[in-house]
Amino acid sequence: MSKTVALHTLGCKLNFSETTAISRMLENDGFIKKEFDEVADLYVINTCSVTENADKECRQLVRRIQKKAPEAMVVITGCYAQLKPKEIASIPGVNLVLGAAEKFNITTHLKDLTKNDSGKICSCDIEEVNIFTPTYSVKERTRIFLKVQDGCDYNCSFCTIPMARGKSRSDSVNNVLKNIEEIVTGGAKEIVLTGINLGDFGKGNTGGKKHEENFLDLMKVMEMESPIERIRISSIEPNLLTNEMIELVSNSNKFMPHFHIPLQSGSNKTLANMRRRYKRELYKERVELIKLLMPHACIGADVIVGFPGETEDDFNESAMFIESLDISYLHVFTYSERDHTQALEIKPVVPIPIRNERNKILRNISYRKTQEFTNKHIGQTRKVLFEGENKNGMMEGYTDNYIKIAAVFNKEWENKIIDWSI
Repeated sequence: MSKTVALHTLGCKLNFSETTAISRMLENDGFIKKEFDEVADLYVINTCSVTENADKECRQLVRRIQKKAPEAMVVITGCYAQLKPKEIASIPGVNLVLGAAEKFNITTHLKDLTKNDSGKICSCDIEEVNIFTPTYSVKERTRIFLKVQDGCDYNCSFCTIPMARGKSRSDSVNNVLKNIEEIVTGGAKEIVLTGINLGDFGKGNTGGKKHEENFLDLMKVMEMESPIERIRISSIEPNLLTNEMIELVSNSNKFMPHFHIPLQSGSNKTLANMRRRYKRELYKERVELIKLLMPHACIGADVIVGFPGETEDDFNESAMFIESLDISYLHVFTYSERDHTQALEIKPVVPIPIRNERNKILRNISYRKTQEFTNKHIGQTRKVLFEGENKNGMMEGYTDNYIKIAAVFNKEWENKIIDWSI
């Protein structure tokens, strides 16, 4: 009898693309895929560990599975699984924990797994993880997240990702093109390039030699040779986003005028404590060049509030700097302590109520900036790629510059690029 599997993803778009790859492996091995809220023989949770909430959510999901399907086997993989395998293995109901090197060997590990196994750990030291596995999401065929890079060689003081994902490594330009051809054959109109440190593309794809290819090379080849209609860059560090890349996007028929550039703080003191590789002046230069060449471009930023040592003056300086930038939205994160990070040594610690208050202030700034950006485009006609999902008689899509559009559901518009008056 065929076995069934249900999968769930916590965290970033990269995790979603990897869950899809794991799902394909299991389906090729004979498993029938089910929704996560249904009863299945096997549950796979691909975890994140950027914040404490992700850890808690993983534990809650396992408890829900135990109530719903007590005979099912549970496999945990992803960043949390690499960072704290023993902690996860001790959760009642967890049968197998797969670290970063083993997640794509899941079918091999399942062959010997039984319900009697409890908290079995298959992991290795993160220093040994050096293989790149390309993945892309296929949940819905309109927009596909394609992983082209993994790992990070940076050592930001708040971040556990290098410990969870290992050294920076990436696909080759040629292999990315092959994956894009597969994706286009499946009917997708848009690709979102994803990675942990996307601008570091080129490391680890030529036998360990560094940067015989780089991200600009990939962009140029995709612009000239890839059959995809629309390309987005998911997130790129400001110190790795070059003038040439910005100019390429400004002249491109394929790359969308949409940038997501992590800022983390508008205070140079805080940036130094975070061990970021730029100052706010560089960030401002990048934003100004984008807006000079593409006044209609959408720019998003990640910001962390309540970082250790962030005084009220530091926060106010950061908020004023963000107000001054011509950006379109923020992803605001409240700092949370993570084991084995250098930020734990920085004092004083910001009280949690103050962290939460600062989060609210920046979210309000983000809301205003999004409204202002959208209002600037009222009356314009822009190209919208509509997604296929029928949401209570409505459908959604995004303009080239990432303005979300809602329209009455029209089957003929599904996965089509439509000229739309905003």
